[in-house]
Amino acid sequence: MIRRVLGAAVVIALAACNPKSPNGGVSAPPSLSPGVTPSPVALRISGHGTQKRPVRFVETKENRKQFEILTRSFQSKGAAGTAVLLYNNVNINFFGKDGSVLSATAPHATIDQRTNLVVMTGGVHAHNSAGMTLVCDTLTYDRSSEMVHGDGNVVITNPNGFRGTGNHFDSNTSLTNATMQ
Repeated sequence: MIRRVLGAAVVIALAACNPKSPNGGVSAPPSLSPGVTPSPVALRISGHGTQKRPVRFVETKENRKQFEILTRSFQSKGAAGTAVLLYNNVNINFFGKDGSVLSATAPHATIDQRTNLVVMTGGVHAHNSAGMTLVCDTLTYDRSSEMVHGDGNVVITNPNGFRGTGNHFDSNTSLTNATMQ
């Protein structure tokens, strides 16, 4: 009997040491002063892969792959939604709505989340499954329109022997709707 009373007294004493707040145990976060908005936390994230095991990123839009990045190294600077991502020794596969795939390689690539652009630089080499090839100094992919834009020393070829050259081009990812200047 004494053990039961002593046990009950210990339980009551422990419960008294852990009082609950009047709102059911949930404490409210500290409030900000009027007119003060919280600023996003700027992060710097980096990673490294190898030639045999690159780092892989997949971007999706409307439940389908929009592009896939394979890279040897990457770095992200900034807050979520406004970050700039830098890639080195990069392969990017751009997936068109029609099922086409444009595979591009370049020494460097940048994704700016504010502008919604993927920019490949340093000499870009690309090809698709239809046998078309593309070479240019800079390739820009607009994530909103899903169009590609090439600048500098642009050369497009197809399997039938066509060869087009210019300084700028715009196209869909399948390279079937292209304009060149």
